[in-house]
Amino acid sequence: MTARALTSVLLLLAVLGVAGWQLSGLLADPTVWPPDDYVEYWAAGRLNLDGTNPYLKANLWPLQTAAGRKLDTVDDAVMMWNPPWTLTAVMPLGTLPSRVGQFAWLFVGVAAVGLSAWLFWKRYGGNSDKPWVAFAVGFAFLPTLFGLQVGQISGLMLLGVALFGYFLYTGKPFAAGAAAVLIAVKPHLVYLLWPAILIDAIAYNRWRVILGGIAVAAIAIAIPMAFNPDVWAHYFNAYKVHPPAEHVSLTIGILLRVLFGQELFWLQFLPMSLGFAWFAWHRWTFRDGWSVSEYLPMLVLVSFVTAPYGAWHFDLVLLLVPLIQRAAEFSQRPWDQRASAATFAFLGMNVVMALMCVVGVWSWHFAWVAPVVFVGYAWTGHKSSQGVALGCAVPVLRTEEPRPVVKRTATT
Repeated sequence: MTARALTSVLLLLAVLGVAGWQLSGLLADPTVWPPDDYVEYWAAGRLNLDGTNPYLKANLWPLQTAAGRKLDTVDDAVMMWNPPWTLTAVMPLGTLPSRVGQFAWLFVGVAAVGLSAWLFWKRYGGNSDKPWVAFAVGFAFLPTLFGLQVGQISGLMLLGVALFGYFLYTGKPFAAGAAAVLIAVKPHLVYLLWPAILIDAIAYNRWRVILGGIAVAAIAIAIPMAFNPDVWAHYFNAYKVHPPAEHVSLTIGILLRVLFGQELFWLQFLPMSLGFAWFAWHRWTFRDGWSVSEYLPMLVLVSFVTAPYGAWHFDLVLLLVPLIQRAAEFSQRPWDQRASAATFAFLGMNVVMALMCVVGVWSWHFAWVAPVVFVGYAWTGHKSSQGVALGCAVPVLRTEEPRPVVKRTATT
């Protein structure tokens, strides 16, 4: 070994030693990076491994307080409201010490967002010389950082959307259906996707997508039940005790309840009627070769804007689907005023969200973000001879058979 190589190895070992020392300090002090929402997944995973009710606050409270979450009473315990199949993803966390699991969960979240950004970039024909743009959009979007900081599961849901769309596009329908199980950790946020998949299967005999979803969902359901046979009873009982009407998240339906009466829970579902009406019109208008793969960003965006409940500021990470699609399209044509305006709007939106965080505004006050993205997405779309819906022009496809991934032209 040369002197230079030896010096390099020693410097690397020194850096790793310092990093390990700093990491050990972080592991020992949960006040440096509070566990926040992460503990709901870690505690639920550990409880289910022990065959105990993971949806009971009395069971969650001692684990979460021991992990460093500041909770004054049992009622303050953080619940995991995701369906039991989500436990398959979080039970491995329960095998780890809480602080180690928190860092592992952060790594999973960062990897999920990064991989999703790359897949969206490839799927929507982003310039192969500028993949960094996808990562820049993905990690500069403030809701991404919200989710990573508190340890939310939204990044895995985003990865499910990315894998689903990419596998469909590359002719792997069974794998696409399997990936859709990740999306189902919060199924109500993309509620239009489920009828779209079913109608696609009926209209074009694309049953392999559904078979893939059923196969993996069965496994994801069986694993938690193997440790806790009563997990579904626990889940439904939790919703009886704490129904969705109690939660105030960033949906249009919540705003309607604030304006016309908190007791009118049915108002939360009123925007869904608009979502279904749009879907019915759009599916009929572009019925010749209509493709879930091509219209996935719009399905996600319209679903999120009209979701009935359970959408929070960290769930806004799902808006990266239409945002990265537009960025990929802009990368394939000469820079114009529309691209400049979209860039400044994106940066301005993030600045406003950052200022809201500084002054301590959270929760449903971020309800404006999804509609703003919706309007921007419609405005920045380019027309084509096949027609336009919400400003998004796409070619009419008649098959989901395998075909090479190609770059899109300016008219796509």
